[in-house]
Amino acid sequence: MERLLYERSTLNLTVVPTAIGTALDINLSNASLVFISVTFATMCKSAAPIFLLIFAFAFRLESPSFKLLGIMLIISAGVLLTVAKETEFDLWGFIFVMLAAVMSGFRWTMTQILLQKEVYGLKNPLTLMSYVTPVMALLTALLSLILDPWGEFRTSSYFDSKLHIMRSCFLMLFGGTLAFFMVLTEYILVSVTSAVTVTIAGIVKEAVTILVAVFYFHDEFTWLKGGGLVTIIFGVSLFNLYKYQKLHNEKSSPDELAGSQTSVHAKYVILEEMDDEETEETRP
Repeated sequence: MERLLYERSTLNLTVVPTAIGTALDINLSNASLVFISVTFATMCKSAAPIFLLIFAFAFRLESPSFKLLGIMLIISAGVLLTVAKETEFDLWGFIFVMLAAVMSGFRWTMTQILLQKEVYGLKNPLTLMSYVTPVMALLTALLSLILDPWGEFRTSSYFDSKLHIMRSCFLMLFGGTLAFFMVLTEYILVSVTSAVTVTIAGIVKEAVTILVAVFYFHDEFTWLKGGGLVTIIFGVSLFNLYKYQKLHNEKSSPDELAGSQTSVHAKYVILEEMDDEETEETRP
């Protein structure tokens, strides 16, 4: 019993960096919307794959490649085009959303490590969520108490009548349910692919968000922003092509053909584990 409690406490400490990164990513993204528009925030957040790639290189989840670096530079150029001549530019909003992009790269890197390393025993996405969510919720509550204007709660138009309270609670429950299944789906994808793949493919979601913001919230959308968005999507397409070619080459290599079925499933392997296996094989 004591050993089980010790293992659970150790596991809880292991997921703390991921939970902190997730909480900061979400809260900083929401805080930036106080200062800047949804369109501008979403376009800036599209820089997240760049920071994710940096963390992936640092934690040895991806092999450095000039092609991959070039693709990241194309995506970066698209982000810069969307920021150029932004009439609603606000320094604090820009800082918050860029910090959120950094935290997004960090948290997805840590998520991949937790999901794909056998030693943590968190290969089940639902199990990982059950450990990450309480810590993330606690940190989010603390940030809310510090940053949110709770003194204006009673005078808010969202909670000034029973009808508005019911509507606001329904919207929060509906949004929370969508967020839960979205994160669960992303965790499942990370467990079988990689954080870089999921994040860059998720830029399609950012494009949909921008279109909704333009048509529903009537955010300003210029030709320069449109060019930046097209450049970002082009970079994403190049990345998907790069990953497809890499996977195709791995499957057609002699080692893959001669290997067992387990090697086919291991499309994305943490490089550190490969080094450990090679060290064990070379021991007398």
